Parts: sequence; C-alpha cells; structure tokens
Amino acid sequence: QLFHVDEEVGQGLILWTPRGAIVRQQLQDFISHHLHRQGYHQVFTPHIGKLDLYRTSGHFPYYQDSQYPPLVERDLMKKLADEGCSCSELSNMMSTGDIEGYMLKPMNCPHHVKIYASQARSYRDLPLRLAEFGTVYRWEQSGEISGLTRVRGFTQDDAHLFVTEDQIADEVMGCIELVQTIFDVLGMHDYRVRVGLRDPNGDKYVGESERWDQAEEACRSAAAKLGVNWSEEEGEAAFYGPKIDFVVKDVIGREWQLGTVQVDYNLPERFDLWYKGSDGENHRPVMIHRAPFGSMERFCGVLIEHFAGKFPTWLSPTQVHILTISEKHKQYASEVAQQLIDQGVRVQIDDGDDTIGKKIRTHRKMRPAYLMILGDGEMNNNCVSLRSRTGDQVADVPLGQFIEDIKQEIENKVTEPSLVPVRKEN
Repeated sequence: QLFHVDEEVGQGLILWTPRGAIVRQQLQDFISHHLHRQGYHQVFTPHIGKLDLYRTSGHFPYYQDSQYPPLVERDLMKKLADEGCSCSELSNMMSTGDIEGYMLKPMNCPHHVKIYASQARSYRDLPLRLAEFGTVYRWEQSGEISGLTRVRGFTQDDAHLFVTEDQIADEVMGCIELVQTIFDVLGMHDYRVRVGLRDPNGDKYVGESERWDQAEEACRSAAAKLGVNWSEEEGEAAFYGPKIDFVVKDVIGREWQLGTVQVDYNLPERFDLWYKGSDGENHRPVMIHRAPFGSMERFCGVLIEHFAGKFPTWLSPTQVHILTISEKHKQYASEVAQQLIDQGVRVQIDDGDDTIGKKIRTHRKMRPAYLMILGDGEMNNNCVSLRSRTGDQVADVPLGQFIEDIKQEIENKVTEPSLVPVRKEN
C-alpha cells in the first residue's frame, strides 16, 4: 500500500504511507539532483497567502470556482455577522477588495514572484531559477476526484525562471531537456508534445496580445527543435500564457498531461518586476513556469500503472526481501541485512516460522526487486540465492558481488532489475 484516502481527512487529500513516501522521496531526490546540476535554487513558501496577492496575479477572482473559499479573520467575520452581512455580500466584498482575507494557495508562482521582487536585480543575476516542491490546493468536484490522478491537495515539482528576452530559447530548451531526461530514465517513451495556445474566442486570458504572440512563437520554436511529434492546440493555454505540455500514454492507452513548460510575459507585468540592464535602464524580465512531473500525486499514479506496481530497483519501496529457510539462519540474515543497509539498500527480513514456500508467495505480492533466500549453503559459503519477480532464480552468488551489483543497478537507475539471469526457453 503506497497511499491512503480517509473520509475523516477528506476526499482527494492523500495520506502517503511509509512505502509510498519512499517512492515519492526517491523521485524528489532524482529531480533535485538534476535541478542542482542546472543551477536551480531551492526555496520554501507558505501554504496560504493574502487575497491581494492572488488579485494581483489574476488567480482571484479568475478560477475562483476551482479554489477553496477564502479565509477571513475571525474578528472581522464576527463583526460582519453582527452587522447582518449575508454570504453573498461577504463574497462580493472579497472579490472587490473591500475586505481582506487569505487563501490556500492554488499556485506557487505568486510566492516565487515575491522572492524575486524582494531585492533589486541586475542582468548579471539572470537567469534566476527558483525551485520548490510546493503543495497547492484546488477545489475539485467530488465526482471528478480519482485516486492519485485527480486530487484536492497536491505537490508540484515547481520552478520559475526569471530571464531576459535573449535567454528565453535556451532556458525553455533546458526545461524541456529535463522533462525528456526524466521520461527516458523511467522508460516512458510513448508521449507527444502539445503546444497550448489561446482560444481565439476565449475571454479568460490576461495580458497584451502582442506579448501573447511573442510567447506563443517562443513555444512553437522550442517544440520544433525536440525531434518528436508535436501539435498546436488552441484553448489549452493557461490564462497567463501559452505552454508546452508533455502528454504521456499509459499501458492501457489513456493519455495524461504530466510535464509542462510555460512562457509568461504577463505576471512580470502585473507585479511590476524589473532588472537593471547593461545599459543602466530598467527592463522587464520574462517568466518561465516549469514542472517536469506536473504533480507528485498524478505522476506517481501514472507510474504505478506504467510499471504495474513493479518499480525499478531504485524506486522500489523495499529492494530486497530476505527470507530464511529455518530459525538457525536468522543470525546470518541479520548480518546480510545490515551490510545491505550500510550501503543504502532498502531491505525487509522475514525470519518467521512459515515455510519458505509460503514466505515466497507472501513476499512476491509486495513486488520487491529481489527475493533473497538464505539456508545452510548460503550461510556456510557467505553467499546468497536470488529470485526475481518473474520467478527466475540464481544460486550461490557471493554476498560481496551482489552488494556491489545492486549498488550499481540503483545508481544507474536501471529500468528493469537485471541481477537474475532470465531463464531461456527450450
């Protein structure tokens, strides 16, 4: 079990179990490594913000139907109630800004904008890449909530890049290459690229038309350089700018929008962001929104389907399950487990009284990368016997060799466990 949903906690609010938390943390560590390599800076922001922040960004009142209701300070709420203020009047006052409130954040970007704006910036500071695994909240209708893929609280592997006009093309390509790296490592090769543009007849978009034209052309240009099939789709843009989406097809043919890269000329304008150029004048930066996983919840949900629960060794919640044949092998099992743990391998021991056959049947259901069988021969010769998920087996593997081999398999993020030879068909 990787996650749990409890009615007392609330629909669409995920409780990650210890096993699920391992999968999620491994994915976070994986992308964090690449973020560090690409020069990103980690930040942390609160889960709420003042309504004024979201009025400036345009998230409120835009899309307020998909947001949790605003929070009003207790004393003010009591005062308005005593004055006979109705719910509709309260809502109108919040929408117009006559009273202040707070909101569970629906997006991380306004908070990152404020970090950028917290000090003067020079062209020498750009590109500035801010990254956060930030949790956001959306009021999804109860009939639309589904497992991990459609939830009310989710964590985005979010980043916002503040760049000059001349840096857009290179930075968008850097974002796209990161998404492709993730998909390649996870063996997710069946995907298409969608360039989301404005709906010509839509009225939800904010910002100047000329800026939109520039942003849409930047996305088209980047998509054309990918070397994969891509398409333009009107009406798929965010309200603040066009975007490039990676749409992945799962094992049963369903499509999921996962990674996304968005060019945004609008928010820097709305928040009056600037940097000092080489000419000594103030210039407006361009903002790029980027989330390779989309959200940790949806990405993990798609991965579960993609791997049918049989994760690669590096992602498996437990990588080796050690099964003893009898009680006299307990000590050796403990010693083997400790050596593996010391090398960062996740293990589980079953040294109970069940028969080895029953132990194998029980632990196969948990789908570790390897089952390790320990009996007299293994104990006497300091070796191990292994069983793969397919039922293939190999005996008398020196313990030291196995430890080195599984360390390499984890480090290289091999898609399929490979330390047990596949049985050849006659």
